[in-house]
Amino acid sequence: MADTTEAAERMALALAQGGLQKATARVLAALLFADAASVTAPELAEQLGISSGSVSGAIKMLSTVGLIERVPAPGSRREHYRLRDGAWATLMSAQNAVVQVMFEAADQGIAAAGADSPAARRLTEMRDFYGFMFRELPALVDQWRAGRDQRPPAGG
Repeated sequence: MADTTEAAERMALALAQGGLQKATARVLAALLFADAASVTAPELAEQLGISSGSVSGAIKMLSTVGLIERVPAPGSRREHYRLRDGAWATLMSAQNAVVQVMFEAADQGIAAAGADSPAARRLTEMRDFYGFMFRELPALVDQWRAGRDQRPPAGG
């Protein structure tokens, strides 16, 4: 079993720089690097040296966006969690709703600012970008899934 602690902490740092709260980033990294099929919240708290409340908040957030899932663990009285298969595609698919909201906000901003204003020029670029992303993200996720399904499994 390799010691992946340093790599997991570097991953957590990158995730935190990308916008995740530090504890959430560390929990996600721990799940990414876990040797076990699933882990419990107390195991995560002990491994990471963070409070059970921090782990609970991280689990709630990561579950809400579809990155992790609760899994059955026969014989255990604790809840077990793991990274969801296809987590990244699920996350990007869910992002399409956020992209749509940003598109609509920019469109409403253009109407409020007036079409010939400096704000409208900036908001038009924003609206056009998010409109493009809204149209293209589903196809990109589908292409990725199709390619993933055609590759042999890692290590096999």
